[in-house]
Amino acid sequence: MSDIITIGSATMDVFVECDDANIVSVRKPDKKSEYMSYPYGSKIEISDFASQVGGGGVNTAANFANLGFSTSAIFKVGDDIYSKGIFEYFKNKNVDLSSIIQDKNDSTGFSIILTSFEGDRTVLAHRGANAHIKKSEIDFDAIKNAKFLYIAPLNGDSNKVLDEIVHFAKENDTYVCFNAGTTGIKKGFNYLKKILASAQIVVLNKEEASMATGIQLRSDTKDEKFSCQLVHPDLKSMFKKLKVSDYQLIVITDGGNGAYAYNGKKYYYCPCFDGPVTSTLGAGDAFASTFCAALYMFDKNIEKSLIAASINSAGVVSEFGATAGLMTFNEIVSKMNQNPDFTCQSEEA
Repeated sequence: MSDIITIGSATMDVFVECDDANIVSVRKPDKKSEYMSYPYGSKIEISDFASQVGGGGVNTAANFANLGFSTSAIFKVGDDIYSKGIFEYFKNKNVDLSSIIQDKNDSTGFSIILTSFEGDRTVLAHRGANAHIKKSEIDFDAIKNAKFLYIAPLNGDSNKVLDEIVHFAKENDTYVCFNAGTTGIKKGFNYLKKILASAQIVVLNKEEASMATGIQLRSDTKDEKFSCQLVHPDLKSMFKKLKVSDYQLIVITDGGNGAYAYNGKKYYYCPCFDGPVTSTLGAGDAFASTFCAALYMFDKNIEKSLIAASINSAGVVSEFGATAGLMTFNEIVSKMNQNPDFTCQSEEA
């Protein structure tokens, strides 16, 4: 029996750096968008190139195992050169792969990651087998026997089994951490609400939280009564809508601005741990899975768990690859002890 079982995607990621990549900003009165651009119709020289194994299921399984947990994984791959690379990656990761789904008639997920000079990225993703997980292929006994189920974003038709997975986990007393993805969110809040109700921990980024709740985060809130508040009033509204059960803990991440949490009694805010930014790919997976693991290790201490998650995700963004900078639990604690001034803030709800 594993402490933790993860379910999510598995891909072969190809990272491409190009000195000719531009960042173009497009602004509207109520919106700002940024795009990566290249000279149209030209042959562009690549300045750096690397391939890594990735995907939410892979990244989080590797992180949990690295943090010292007995870990199993469920993801779906094809029978091709890319699946061989994924299995090779896990040879020394101490992750049980007995529940992996392999289909020779499907292709393994594949992504091209275009990185910018700022360290951020645009991902061109082919979902492949990741989008075709069926209920009949899932090892429900493994979920039943695990203490904790971490659900990374599922893509395409795989999302159809999500509500049955979380309902089964809840009925069998398996603790659930749900990292919502856009495929499920786009089905509407009434669909998402059923899944939220079965998860003890829910993690979304700010854009996903806005999409899920239909609440826009206004940048023009200038009322003085809000100026001294730790958490923006629109974020508070998102939290309250997402928290559909008393026992839930909701986390909303905000990229380089840090992360927020809400347990019904308090709001928490943790800034990003300072460090170099090479690539942001995998930072969200590292943050969410480390937070869930740290809650267990720190006896549900939210502040310490947010700090641990921020430190580990900072390690990931400092390296080229979604799992290259992952730390062990002891390394995270050592960083925490070395940086006693790095703290969270909280306020009463």
